[in-house]
Amino acid sequence: MPELPEVETVRIGLSSLLPGLQIKAVTHDWPKSFPNAPAEVAEFLIGARVSGVRRRAKVLIIDLDTDYSLVIHLKMTGQLVFRSTIAHFGAGHPNDSLIGNLPDKSTRVILTFFDGSKLFFNDQRKFGWMRLLPAAAVEQLDFFQKVGPEPLASDFTADDFIKRLRRRNKSGIKAVLLDQTVVAGIGNIYADESLWGAKIHPEVKVCDIPEALLKALYEALRSVLQLSIEKGGSTDRNYVNHEGKRGSYLTFARVFRREGRPCPRCGTTIIKMRVAGRGTHICPRCQRV
Repeated sequence: MPELPEVETVRIGLSSLLPGLQIKAVTHDWPKSFPNAPAEVAEFLIGARVSGVRRRAKVLIIDLDTDYSLVIHLKMTGQLVFRSTIAHFGAGHPNDSLIGNLPDKSTRVILTFFDGSKLFFNDQRKFGWMRLLPAAAVEQLDFFQKVGPEPLASDFTADDFIKRLRRRNKSGIKAVLLDQTVVAGIGNIYADESLWGAKIHPEVKVCDIPEALLKALYEALRSVLQLSIEKGGSTDRNYVNHEGKRGSYLTFARVFRREGRPCPRCGTTIIKMRVAGRGTHICPRCQRV
């Protein structure tokens, strides 16, 4: 499942390509992927120009000049692929001989623009969706009402982070990090990486973690998220930029998917265990209970 850096990589790429383009047509093959009333599509989507692309947590929002927005949740396997005669973004890049032509059997929605370019919404598992909503109603979606603050926001301080964690004092720290109502966008990879960075065992209860370590966790989390965004995310297949470069964060990961290898800090063999229902990677020496 894409996490915050992967979705931010998509936002950055599409922000350089979509604004100003005018939508000519839309087609879809799966109603749940595009659950929109035909009358609203005709009035507020067709003919609209893209005014911007933004992100909230793991959700993308394409704003239109009709004061409507396309809200896109990629869920587990969703991908956005842009193609034109001069620019490309996303999986299925023409330079990638391993991926076939689009549309393919996973393509759920196609937006066609007046200049001939297209935006493909691919989703093998069919859990993702693209909803057309009045821009003023976007923040009223249940998801946005419940989701926590952005961990990289300039006004999200260490004190804010600690206060939100302390609301679940009796829970294990990894389970709390994965809770999207506490902080937005953190998934399994970056929970493991940041806990290793702060030398915190993922099963330790929040109430048993000193404030100094929670501050270290705040810094570690922001650091790994920033690095991952710089490297284009953590997957080498689903998220590539307009130059066709693939996300390379996993080559910089310290513990995630490194079980059996030495810890880069102390040399102890990294192990994999199950915490909060997820495969979890730790250094048993650096991260003691």
